[in-house]
Amino acid sequence: MSCRQWAWALFLFASGVFAEPGVTDKTLLIGQTIALEQGKNAYGVAALQGVKLYVDKVNAEGGVHGRKLVLRTLDDENKASNAASNARQLLAEGAFILFGSIEGGPSTAVAEVASAQKVPFFGPMAGSPTLRRPHQPYVFPVRAEHRDEFRALMNWGKTIGMTTVGFLRADTEVGLTHLENVRLISAELGMTLALDLPFKGEVSDAQLDQMVNMLREKKPDLLFNHGSSGLYQRLVVKAKAAGLKTAFMGVNSGSTQLAAKLGDLAHGMVFAQVVPNPRDKRQPITREFLETASKAQASGDLSYGELEGYLTAKALVMALKASGNHPTREGFIRTLESSRFDLGGVTVRWKAGDHEGARTVYLSMVGKNGQFLD
Repeated sequence: MSCRQWAWALFLFASGVFAEPGVTDKTLLIGQTIALEQGKNAYGVAALQGVKLYVDKVNAEGGVHGRKLVLRTLDDENKASNAASNARQLLAEGAFILFGSIEGGPSTAVAEVASAQKVPFFGPMAGSPTLRRPHQPYVFPVRAEHRDEFRALMNWGKTIGMTTVGFLRADTEVGLTHLENVRLISAELGMTLALDLPFKGEVSDAQLDQMVNMLREKKPDLLFNHGSSGLYQRLVVKAKAAGLKTAFMGVNSGSTQLAAKLGDLAHGMVFAQVVPNPRDKRQPITREFLETASKAQASGDLSYGELEGYLTAKALVMALKASGNHPTREGFIRTLESSRFDLGGVTVRWKAGDHEGARTVYLSMVGKNGQFLD
């Protein structure tokens, strides 16, 4: 290339002709589709609050390499078809990357769009195995997956003498994958999967009664769920009213909201969490989260969902900063595949062929006052 051609190329770059979608001198557009369900999805609302808390903090401090982060958020109403449509719309509107969906179905749909259009999808806040296996070259989870949560719950049960397991899950392909993981973990720990409780769509009271009868017959020592906190709440209420002795446990999704709705019935329930207790000041990330929330005079209960959103946004910002002053999608992927970040006591890493993210799982128990205890 001649000197004149180099000069012209530099001029075009400076003029933004070669700029990546979503990137200007002053802003960087992040596209997010998330299950808010018009405010009815409490976990989605909390996660988004946490994301905005961190993004606002970063923008107030000057942004990323002088660029303010612009978060464009659409509500997919917890529907995979909506999530896919939203993802395509966000990319058509020039989003640099896709970011921060929740729930397995919508997150998987976003991952498919990202892969088809060769755009990074960072920080899906869902534990679905489909986001990791088979390997998804454009998908970069931060949180641990449900398989790690299942293992933590079952291992805890084993340490206190439990030997049989029940599992409530959706009657879907993903639900079957979760079931197979529970089988494998059961074999690994020397436990027995005594009861599989699949469900489809809306579950009637009569169907719920059948589930309770199956619990009464199979008598699993412990039972836990894959999502569907509304159904799980109904099942716990009916099972406890019937006097069943099964120990009910749960995964992180909607744990705060489930415990609140169950009230006294939640006392003693153990939950797997993918972030530390948001009020545990022993963790650097939690101290930072509480300090940021205090300075911002943030309202809300400062729940696990809000901390997960905050932590996921922090991982995104660290990755963007590490990508340098001239961000490209390809460069962002290259950076991630050689990165390991300490988010404040929570370590996350990715490498080529393995976008694991974090694997850390925390266990919490609901106390008499409804607070989560470590």
